[in-house]
Amino acid sequence: MSYKQEKITPYSDGQEKSRQVERMFDSIAHSYDLLNHQLSFGIDYMWRNTAIKKLKPFSPKVMLDIATGTGDFAIKSAKMLKPEKIIGVDISEGMMQIGKTKVSEAGLDNIITFEKEDCEHLSYADDTFDAVTAAFGIRNFQHLDKGLSEMCRVLKKGGHASILEFSSPKGFPMKQLFWIYSHTVMPLYGKLISKDNKAYSYLITTIESFPQGETMVEVLKKAGFSEAKFKRLTFGICTCYIATK
Repeated sequence: MSYKQEKITPYSDGQEKSRQVERMFDSIAHSYDLLNHQLSFGIDYMWRNTAIKKLKPFSPKVMLDIATGTGDFAIKSAKMLKPEKIIGVDISEGMMQIGKTKVSEAGLDNIITFEKEDCEHLSYADDTFDAVTAAFGIRNFQHLDKGLSEMCRVLKKGGHASILEFSSPKGFPMKQLFWIYSHTVMPLYGKLISKDNKAYSYLITTIESFPQGETMVEVLKKAGFSEAKFKRLTFGICTCYIATK
């Protein structure tokens, strides 16, 4: 099945989406953390905490962080869950280079490693990880079903996936306020700080076209998860999905 956000690309140069996304994140890597925290007013820290707490009862020992970016979710998971190993994977070397520096500064080199991987064609064997996580990355998949199926494939039976993704608020007045903020402040500020004219307009467009809530739960089940549920956070600006294999 094809989804609307799969057809949305950062640039219009004819390259396949995955290559454009890689280029875009390499381009904005230097400012990504700053913009993430400022544009969300720091609430993204709380969202990550919520998603990681959902995994705490299961005490995962070996974890995979999909679309790890600069490693924020992996670092927070290492501190909160105390696993033996976390592998952070991404297609952007630029983002992971920053992540490696942050991991070293946090003294977590013995726990967290980074590997360049295409999240739709993971190199790991079936049933490898106790938990798979992803924060604000799956909507950039070129083929959503394939990426989610891969996440399910490498997860051990009985393992869990914890996924954070931006979403669109439904109720008045947050729906209207978020639309104004996301279509004016976010792309303008993102352009000024990142120096990339297209990146933050692209990211906003993908939020609006991405499957959300009950629809996303069905997408997760279709990808092979036996159970999935969701919780809307901060008036629906973000959604946390927990899926079980």
